[in-house]
Amino acid sequence: MASMKSMESMNPEATNRIPSQVPIPWRVAFSLAWSSLRRRFLRSLITMFGVILAIAFLTYMQVTDAILLALIAARDDALNVLLQKAGIDIFAGGGTSPMMLLLLGLSLLTCLVGIVNSMMMAVTERIKEIGTLKCLGAEDSFIVKTYFIESSLQGILGTMLGAAAGLLVALTVMLVSYRNYALVYLPVPAVLRCVLTALVLGSLIAVVASIAPAYWAARKQPVDAMRVEE
Repeated sequence: MASMKSMESMNPEATNRIPSQVPIPWRVAFSLAWSSLRRRFLRSLITMFGVILAIAFLTYMQVTDAILLALIAARDDALNVLLQKAGIDIFAGGGTSPMMLLLLGLSLLTCLVGIVNSMMMAVTERIKEIGTLKCLGAEDSFIVKTYFIESSLQGILGTMLGAAAGLLVALTVMLVSYRNYALVYLPVPAVLRCVLTALVLGSLIAVVASIAPAYWAARKQPVDAMRVEE
């Protein structure tokens, strides 16, 4: 009987009958991801800095275009003189040039690649941590949740800071260039729409960039931790 029980214990089908671990909730994964960001603050800040620059540039260009269109539409003679001195064609229809659209697209692509690259490096550096978590019973879904949340948080926080920075710079430049006209004819709904667009685009890029590193981390096997040299 003892030999039969030992053979049954070595049977993979018998092993599969062991009750599975209770899935770890999202709030635990969020707490772990947030603590990881705090421990690696400088690296996270470098990653977010790239996101901040890209989203700030996008927000600045959109807000600037919206304000200029509003100033041109005001048809104020004194304001038109300022616009012409600044090299603005008040008779043009306005809008963003194709070259500027290309620059915006490249900045967003750089933002995407920066997040993916940073998180891939983080996964490579933390193979021992991933292996230890798996040895302790962490499921692949928990690893995916943790790295997905960590990468998304970097992108979303960077997006928020970038949108705020871009808006502040755009308003400052407009006030310096066109004085109180920028406030009098400020198109608040259009400006808010530009900021919201930048926030949505940046957050979407952050989420998309989080998918590949999260699944790559989950594919790491516990034995990999034993192969990493200190």
